[in-house]
Amino acid sequence: MKAVVQRVSKASVTVDGQKVSSIERGLLTLLGVAKGDSEEQLQKMIQKILALRIFPDEQGKMNLSLKDIKGEHLLVSQFTLLGDAAKGNRPSFIGAEHPDVAKVLYEKALQLSGREVPTYGGIFGADMKVELLNDGPVTLIIEI
Repeated sequence: MKAVVQRVSKASVTVDGQKVSSIERGLLTLLGVAKGDSEEQLQKMIQKILALRIFPDEQGKMNLSLKDIKGEHLLVSQFTLLGDAAKGNRPSFIGAEHPDVAKVLYEKALQLSGREVPTYGGIFGADMKVELLNDGPVTLIIEI
């Protein structure tokens, strides 16, 4: 399981010209589910993301989590994070989980995150346009 987590001032997802989700200050997470990933791994990933201390405290140090600042979470499924471009110029996606299984884990991720912070998502499998204003910039790659 792989996630790209970005601290944002705002972010949104648009599908077919319609904005389906948007957030203000918080985190945009792009989540890739690999073959064999488990719900236990997913729980660890979501807890890690929500607990990341990457927001500034009163002294300007990255010391606060998304929960601490009462921020919002935009969680978008992105199988291309599992792309392997080691050979040739066309990535292979054989490491990505089958869409039927990945969708279940993605929906579970939305539920888990939503229990702790306001959480919004994209549309699984859709051609999405993701817009964001990266704050910092702060971007982390997490693998579990």
